[in-house]
Amino acid sequence: MPQLLLLIAAGAGLILVRRYFKKEQARIAADLRAAKEANERRDLDHAVPLEQDPATGVYRPKRTH
Repeated sequence: MPQLLLLIAAGAGLILVRRYFKKEQARIAADLRAAKEANERRDLDHAVPLEQDPATGVYRPKRTH
């Protein structure tokens, strides 16, 4: 009988640990998603338009006249 109680307690503990890890995984995934979106927005806001130099074919930052 004590072995059965120990097995039940171990099973309940494993279920609780699994729930904790799933919640933690979801939280980390949400944090990473938010950081990625912020990084993409930052890249778009600070992007410098380029233009190709017809003589050399090299792309350089676009000049503002």
